[in-house]
Amino acid sequence: IIKFLLGNEAIAYGLVEGGVEGAYAYPGTPSSEIMEKLIELSGKYRFYVEWSTNEKVALENAIGSSWGGKRVAVIMKHVGLNVASDPLMSLAYTGIKGGFVLVVADDPFSHSSQNEQDSRRYAKFAQIPCLDPSSPEEANRMASYSFELSEGLNIPVMLRSTTRISHTRSSVEIKMERKKNFSGKFEKNSSQWVVIPAHTRRLRVKLSKKQKHIKEALEKLPYNKLEESNSRFGIITSGVSYLYAKEAVASLGIEASFLKIGAYPPSENMINKFLEKLNRVLIIEELTPFVEEFVRVYTKKQDLHIWGKLTGDVPETGEFSPDTVKEVLSKIFRRPFEEKSILPDLDKLLPPRPPVLCAGCPHRASFWVIKKALAWSGGGIVTGDIGCYSLGLLPTGFSVEKTLHCMGAGLGTANGFGNLKKFGLNKPVIAIAGDSTFYHACIPALINAKWNGANLLLVVLDNNTTAMTGHQPHPGVGINALGNASASIPIEDICRGIGVEVRVQDPFNIDEAVQELYEMLQMEGVKVMIFRHECPLTEARRKEKRPRVYVDQDKCIGDECGCARFCTRVFRCPANIWDYSKGKAKIDETICIGCGLCADLCPAGAIIVEEA
Repeated sequence: IIKFLLGNEAIAYGLVEGGVEGAYAYPGTPSSEIMEKLIELSGKYRFYVEWSTNEKVALENAIGSSWGGKRVAVIMKHVGLNVASDPLMSLAYTGIKGGFVLVVADDPFSHSSQNEQDSRRYAKFAQIPCLDPSSPEEANRMASYSFELSEGLNIPVMLRSTTRISHTRSSVEIKMERKKNFSGKFEKNSSQWVVIPAHTRRLRVKLSKKQKHIKEALEKLPYNKLEESNSRFGIITSGVSYLYAKEAVASLGIEASFLKIGAYPPSENMINKFLEKLNRVLIIEELTPFVEEFVRVYTKKQDLHIWGKLTGDVPETGEFSPDTVKEVLSKIFRRPFEEKSILPDLDKLLPPRPPVLCAGCPHRASFWVIKKALAWSGGGIVTGDIGCYSLGLLPTGFSVEKTLHCMGAGLGTANGFGNLKKFGLNKPVIAIAGDSTFYHACIPALINAKWNGANLLLVVLDNNTTAMTGHQPHPGVGINALGNASASIPIEDICRGIGVEVRVQDPFNIDEAVQELYEMLQMEGVKVMIFRHECPLTEARRKEKRPRVYVDQDKCIGDECGCARFCTRVFRCPANIWDYSKGKAKIDETICIGCGLCADLCPAGAIIVEEA
């Protein structure tokens, strides 16, 4: 069957074809759709799926299933691998039983991430194989084969995608001839599964000796591809950059040999065979000069000129495109090249689209409450975290947040700021985190704050979903990955168990919420305020009718508004728009969800709410 699939969907189908029996993940763009598709397929093909509380837990769950003989996949984005790296490093020592595939999606150009990170480095660090697809179709084949490779080498295998592979659509042949695995059974073997120092020293030697077998196995794979020509110029490339380089060479009319590397560590023999007839080689790869370093170590040729990231000829950062490669080649061959956009002057044709919180998002109300309470308190320090509420850094969130680092770091860094009161910093400290982030990474930091006597207020923005990555459930929602009823673990119960003061408010009750937050800011020690209101997108799916919100044109004072068009320039809900022909505000009723918050805050009282 030929299907037109997103790269992430192609990976999911490949995992199913390969016989996956357990899939564990934490949502994160650009990887989320892999698990979403696996959830969809799990009922028909009878395998276990789970959204885990974080990536470390997901990987450890997968380890247990693998040691019990089941083929498993664990899925995350690149920064999630930082969280999961601790168990991964030891898993390379112990090895696996059932095939173990670690799917990681990197994000060149940081489209939706706090950094650019090359997961191939982790594969090298852990000394495990890494497969690097150049297209959704190849990603599908690699995903299916990875279980066999893992079991053959008795080691986890990384399948590393990138945003352009994960989010590109392509025609993919789906066979769905599901490979069967043996039934699960755990066999006691303390010398293998227990990494105490006496065992670890032996397992480390074993892992080192295994590297030769890994290289031999990868050398035979069809994902490494040598394409020779009569030219003495060659290009070594990997991932989606292979397709960019092929297009660039054809466009510029340049003859070149190609070595596509789809598996790491790359083959020393293949590299030297490729370089044998060449005197010039260009290395094209996104993110870090990973392949380039291998080539420079492996090559035995003295009369070889290498262009790459390390020479400054290939961009060190960002996402590539065919034009990126054309520009590099045009400089090497001294040929004119002018980047041609499909839509010239696109930036002039389209209005700017800064990121905004959705219409009716409760986070906007929460940020307004924080802004007002801090104003009453004479200011303070607000640390942000990863999620929709990261927009608290921008005007759409009234610019209340001042820091953003990684998941859970909002509360972690607030610990540090809170401790500065002992050294004369008397400003209130507020940490902001979402509900899913709280379960993922905030609990240890909250315990630390209580234990060490920090002075801070944690504000948890609870919208009853993992909104930023596609509305996946979390431990507080009361359903699991399949949508079945499960235990609900309230955030306030966890906080009270730690022994901290907890209050819960609906942020749409503006006056009451501001007063209560202000009171908490005056208290000493660790406090938690939970602002709880459902995400408007999930709420809208359940409700047939919603209130109508409109602007009374007679009451709207237009440009005379003392808050400089409060509803559009300050409040910034996308449903609040400005009618330039009348010089008045109006409501875009196609996207307004009827929360009525703008009506509560309008200085002129011009916004009217009609209940459905």
